[in-house]
Amino acid sequence: EVREGECSFLVNFTDYLDTGLLLDHRNTRTRIGEEAEGKRFLNLYGYTGTATVHAVLGGAVSSTTVDLSTTYLKWAEMNLSLNGIHPDRHLLVHADCMQWLTEHSDVYDLIFVDPPTFSNTRKKSRVFDLQKDHFRLLNLSMSRLRDTGLLIFSTNFRSFKLDDRLAEQYQCSNISKKSIPLDFNQSSRIHQCWEIRHK
Repeated sequence: EVREGECSFLVNFTDYLDTGLLLDHRNTRTRIGEEAEGKRFLNLYGYTGTATVHAVLGGAVSSTTVDLSTTYLKWAEMNLSLNGIHPDRHLLVHADCMQWLTEHSDVYDLIFVDPPTFSNTRKKSRVFDLQKDHFRLLNLSMSRLRDTGLLIFSTNFRSFKLDDRLAEQYQCSNISKKSIPLDFNQSSRIHQCWEIRHK
């Protein structure tokens, strides 16, 4: 068990390639917590639910965390429980995010989108390529965002380039420099991050 601000998280140093806590996203999680009071939060590609914990402890009235991995969703459930978060208003959804976005019509005030660079599934022959598919992903995500809402999009794909059409449709602000913690200054391309709002 480790602490990050007011949040507690379970990490694993032995059984997986990752520990369950992405350290370069500390500033982003803090930002989410600061923005969350009184808001409905959606966490796409929710991983171990750390951003959701920040949002809920920051005052989010409800949250939905979507991920295709049952392993990570169980981990997210444990992280929520560790912080005393009751599941009634804080849903954990096992689903493909792109498909889920096309099938659900709920609207959110704050959305976090941190997709993998590439993924595929054998069962349904589904392939996700971030560079190719992010325009559709972000358009679908923005269709779930309230007019006054905020979407935070992040990627660790170092050669990623945001589609120019998104800046034509939405207000896109690159906050990569602010989102990278001081101890990652030597690796300034460890991730890229944008705040996206409706115009």
